[in-house]
Amino acid sequence: MTEAVEAIALSVVVPVFNEEESVGPLVTRIQEAMAAFSKPWELILIDDGSTDQTLPNARRELSRPDLRLKIIELQKNFGQTAAMQAGIDAAAGRLIATLDGDLQNDPADIPRMVEAIEERGLDLLVGWRKNRRDGLILRKIPSWCANFLIGKITGVKLHDYGCSLKIYRSSIIKQVKLMGEMHRFIPAWVAGVVPSSRIGEMPVTHHARHFGTSKYGISRTFRVILDLLAVLFFMRYKARPGHFFGSIGLAAGGLSGLILFYLAIDKFIFGNDIGTRPMLLVGVMLFLSSIQLITTGILSEMMARAYFNDDETTSYIVRQVFEQERPNA
Repeated sequence: MTEAVEAIALSVVVPVFNEEESVGPLVTRIQEAMAAFSKPWELILIDDGSTDQTLPNARRELSRPDLRLKIIELQKNFGQTAAMQAGIDAAAGRLIATLDGDLQNDPADIPRMVEAIEERGLDLLVGWRKNRRDGLILRKIPSWCANFLIGKITGVKLHDYGCSLKIYRSSIIKQVKLMGEMHRFIPAWVAGVVPSSRIGEMPVTHHARHFGTSKYGISRTFRVILDLLAVLFFMRYKARPGHFFGSIGLAAGGLSGLILFYLAIDKFIFGNDIGTRPMLLVGVMLFLSSIQLITTGILSEMMARAYFNDDETTSYIVRQVFEQERPNA
């Protein structure tokens, strides 16, 4: 007869990619930070297709005593969002903490954030890197611009969307499916399933990078803008994409009707030649565009129905999972 499994209160999820020098010290710092945590917790490392010694170095940590560690090896590099989704899917905790694997987030903030999310009755608590230890031009300024744009468009007002150190209620974050590079928009996605009043933030410690190089550059700003347009579309029109395309199509069709009606009066009442007028070409093109947009809206409605009926696709592929061996009681 086996001993009943003790409920896990917190899962700490950390995606890592080519962090061979950081992964060992990272596990040490997390274990030290959680030493005074009185409830059961687990650590989940997701190796996102690393090409260095990250995975072998992580597997060495499986021998640590008093540590519930799971290592998920993805088949290739799927990106931070997919790796984070893999960790969230595997997490058994009532709460889930996520952080980066480069030692810039401080695990010592996790117990304080767990206490704060419970006291404040939140579903998501986001870390705010108030004193950020990054370069001004390549990291801080693009981040400030991105945070401003995201707040304006999504309506979720936070100082720091990009901080990976977050605490979630498992029951909430598991309702959100992360795709593409959408990890930086997680508060906006969560706001789609809970009121924004249940999303909060608190200042956290931020360290300069000690090992390796940053995986991000100035190009991330342009990707954020494109991703932000996608977020806006999904937040407002995910369940009714036909309204988005149909509204534009009807507007184009209405304008086309006005142009063609004016030209018809000009032709048949006043007898003017309209065959060589650019306005005729514009009216016809608007009419054709209107038909295309409305048709696209209908097709997108059909695809949305199929998406909601079959939502089991994942954005990652697990190669294998490593866990500590636990003898039966």
